[in-house]
Amino acid sequence: MEVFATALPALGEAWALILQPVVLGYLVLGVVMGLAVGVFPGLGGIAGLSLLLPFMFGMDPVLGLALMIGMVAVVPTSDTFASVLMGIPGSSASQATVLDGFPMAKNGQAARALSAAFTSSLFGGLVGATFLTIFILVARPIVLAFGLPEMLMITVLGLSMVAILAGRFALKGLAAAGLGMMIGTIGEADAGGSLRMASYDIPYLTDGLKLVIVGLGVFAIPEIISLLRQDRSIAKGASLGAGWMDGVRDWMANKWLSVRCSIIGVVVGIIPGLGGSVVDWIAYGHSVQTTKDKSNFGKGEVRGVIGPESSNNAKEGGGLVPTLLFGIPGSGSMAIFIGAIALLGSGDIEVGPAMLKNNLDITYSIVWLLALANVVGTVLCIAASGGIAKLTTIRFTYLAPFLFMLISFAAFQSGQNFEDLLALFAIGLIGIFLRRFDWSRPAFLIGFVLSNPVEKFSNQAFQIASFRFRKSFEEGIDYVFSPIVIVLIIITVLSVVLGLRQAKAIMAEGQVQSGSKRAPLIFLLVIAAYLIVALINANMIPDYNLTDKIIPLVVGGFSLVCCLILLVQMMRRPEGDGIFADKEFAGEDADAPFGLWSTLAWFAGLIAATWFVGFILALIGFLIAFLRVRAGAGWSKTLILTVCGIGFMCLMAGALNRDFPPGLLQGAVDLPWPLK
Repeated sequence: MEVFATALPALGEAWALILQPVVLGYLVLGVVMGLAVGVFPGLGGIAGLSLLLPFMFGMDPVLGLALMIGMVAVVPTSDTFASVLMGIPGSSASQATVLDGFPMAKNGQAARALSAAFTSSLFGGLVGATFLTIFILVARPIVLAFGLPEMLMITVLGLSMVAILAGRFALKGLAAAGLGMMIGTIGEADAGGSLRMASYDIPYLTDGLKLVIVGLGVFAIPEIISLLRQDRSIAKGASLGAGWMDGVRDWMANKWLSVRCSIIGVVVGIIPGLGGSVVDWIAYGHSVQTTKDKSNFGKGEVRGVIGPESSNNAKEGGGLVPTLLFGIPGSGSMAIFIGAIALLGSGDIEVGPAMLKNNLDITYSIVWLLALANVVGTVLCIAASGGIAKLTTIRFTYLAPFLFMLISFAAFQSGQNFEDLLALFAIGLIGIFLRRFDWSRPAFLIGFVLSNPVEKFSNQAFQIASFRFRKSFEEGIDYVFSPIVIVLIIITVLSVVLGLRQAKAIMAEGQVQSGSKRAPLIFLLVIAAYLIVALINANMIPDYNLTDKIIPLVVGGFSLVCCLILLVQMMRRPEGDGIFADKEFAGEDADAPFGLWSTLAWFAGLIAATWFVGFILALIGFLIAFLRVRAGAGWSKTLILTVCGIGFMCLMAGALNRDFPPGLLQGAVDLPWPLK
């Protein structure tokens, strides 16, 4: 009864917080932004939240949460457009939808596929929110009992799950997560203040790399570059056909499949690190297994749409369980969400047990904002379907320069340094090659996010355990190996064993053909070289600051061992083996009319010009040159689009009171805003 006495008032306060016109307005704005982001393949919730992250500083917590939850909730719904209309996975959570959704669109049943998908997404989202409400109510006393050893073990569980299930080659997933953790340790250590990697006289690295830069670099840039190289519209046709009510009736006929797949989505979402990379395939497999006539799957079977779409929205509610209760990201987008919450208000909101203890009303506000956002998102997706279908016929070449514009501006807001743009470009290169060679980018990002919690929990738990062991051996053992810790160790071991068996059929970056040995081998050697440099740098830290060096040494050493084993395997295996996956060998990237480096040079040119003349002047030149030369647009269209782009940038920066990246020109001449 005490649980209900605490929770019920918090539920009432949560409703009072969110049922305000301004809060609902921000929720709708977030939904609209999420709809715009989700339509473009590859951007997804991670890139969308990364764009919002710089604007979270000091924002009212409820308003900021409404904005972010609106985006998080609708992206798994709106990315269905890309999967059905274009045959391109809108995100990692909508890969399975392509298998039957796109054939339905080609058969003139796009409206039926979309309505079935949207109905399933709405139901799955509501199931996820309902489960989260009940789980927080029941689990709050248990969560509040979690101490440092328990938090450390659940962090390790998250790392083990994402690394093992990141792809068919477990070592690649482990190495990618380890690389992300090592990059996450760059900068001043929390415990003793030692500098790591920043000791090479690079002041910018003292504070480490910002999450917004890593999120945009690893996910947005690789997909923008890949689509830009194709030099075509995203979709060849935009016909929806009839059958909107047919899709709703299809869902009604398969409602129990939707229920089961929603539960699958919630359960998979709870497991830290899994997120959307596997949930749709598990749901799709369940849909196939429970259908008597399997012959139509892959040719336009509506159950192949209902199953995955029910699960990938429900997983957002499940993903918020480890995120809110333990501070462990349930997916890549939840990783960004954790960083954003810390920026809200006065910065006193912290995910984890403290949030349930001190901010239970805020916690329940998140839950019900999620439910409302799913309803609003579904309505808007249905209303916008006709227009979005036409949008996909625009050449991506006309969209890419404005995406470069937005991500550059967002990256700069994270630290207000020109080096932010250089870091974005560098991380973007890493993301491009991770994608190319089938290394898991979600594993890399979650490794980056969890690097700080692993180090913090390890150091603090070690200090407390040392004190208790000095008192007595029994007290130390009881502290380190509590019943919860033992259960988590068992779950971690089981997840690794089962994951190794199941991951053999999973490709981290989709269907990637195998190529020659040379390029994948060079990439592996570059990663190994970085790990060696990082290990040498960490070892230079004096022994009296052992807490600052132990995690980089352990993680870096483990990752280097994984790379060395991969190196031996690559040397022994023949060309054509799956370990040599390379998107440049076969498929869209290999057949693209434009090369990687010539395409990437445009983005590099924008950054270089910014260094000399500042962002706005560089952007004017970039847009005119890109639209005239790369897109082949006429002068009138070029000038109109350039004016619109610059106007949008100035309007957004002025409304949010943000600055643009300055250049050498701004240091020599006093220019008016927005040129300064």
